[in-house]
Amino acid sequence: ELDLCHNEDRTNSQIELKPAKNYNLLVSLPNDRKLLVKQERFNQKGETAGEFFGEWRIQELTRQFRELNSLRPWLPEMLHFDVDNSILVCNYLDNYCDLAHFYREEKVFPPEIASAIGSMLAQFHRLTLDRQDYLEIFSQTPQGASPRKVTNYSILNLARRLEKIKPEVFGEIPQDALRFYKLYQRYDSLGRAISELANAFEPCCLVHNDLKINNILLSLNWSQDFSTTSVEHSNQNVVRLIDWERCSWGDPALDLGKILASYLRIWLCSFMSNKNLSIEESLSLAEVPLTSIQPSIAALVTAYLTAFPEIWERRPDYLNQVLQWTGFGLIHSIHAMIQHQKFFGNLGICQLQVAKTLLCRPQASIPTIFGMQASQLIKTSKIART
Repeated sequence: ELDLCHNEDRTNSQIELKPAKNYNLLVSLPNDRKLLVKQERFNQKGETAGEFFGEWRIQELTRQFRELNSLRPWLPEMLHFDVDNSILVCNYLDNYCDLAHFYREEKVFPPEIASAIGSMLAQFHRLTLDRQDYLEIFSQTPQGASPRKVTNYSILNLARRLEKIKPEVFGEIPQDALRFYKLYQRYDSLGRAISELANAFEPCCLVHNDLKINNILLSLNWSQDFSTTSVEHSNQNVVRLIDWERCSWGDPALDLGKILASYLRIWLCSFMSNKNLSIEESLSLAEVPLTSIQPSIAALVTAYLTAFPEIWERRPDYLNQVLQWTGFGLIHSIHAMIQHQKFFGNLGICQLQVAKTLLCRPQASIPTIFGMQASQLIKTSKIART
């Protein structure tokens, strides 16, 4: 009925269930064409969380404004959205792989890939900056759908939960995991830093809100794509940003900080756990050393500032805020691990220590995270711009 395939395709098609939080079907059609059909799960009341509205909003925004067409190659190829049944149909991008899987399997971190991510992210932020007309369209709810409020202020909600622990938490998580709350509340400076970060939050453009390497697809031909003559065309074929379910109008530093946190977790999750070693010694013996990731982190931020110089002129302390959001992103991942896995061990302690340093001493953390001073990052981005 939607004309997404033909009746004669039925006999030669295959349908495969793809395990995920949603109900996902991979439909393989003749001529090597594949469709991904996703349906949100309904609760006992027959309702969904309405997360697919975010996917619909970003597609609708780029469809209505021609000047945003340049963003489409970085988005999923959405074909249909059924509001009543919460169903999305997209082209399945068979020539891409999960970036997290690529890093995990290959154990290499080419700066070119990170640079493409930085350029892509900068374009989403720059092209939507201070555009009230975009915000109005983006705030709309699809016809026939109930309004769903998407909040930017997860930082406020999480900060309140951490500061005021309710009695229920003692029955929800094991005793060992309570160490996180004890450590968090021991440092007054950490709570103050998060509060200041929340007060500095400036919603001014479109943000993905869940930016991590798991939500980035990498072209299987990425090395060939980089060898093309057009750098811009190359970048748009190398990476795609998926899972826009939580996208909203927010602070661009949040997106950039969260993707940096995702890179840092590659290093942190590979550390040596040994009771006889200090945290610093454990991190220095990580299977994936920080020095192997630094070039990618620096390349990502340099490419971002090169493509979006306006943000630096608008907010001279932007890099400090980005690193604070990086620290918050690490704390957010710790909290998620406790909530879902009911566990807080040495890995969590290491992450918390790094997060505290980033939140409370962002300026001093710049050389450690990027392997260079802020002035060098800015100089490199200016040279690339010219």
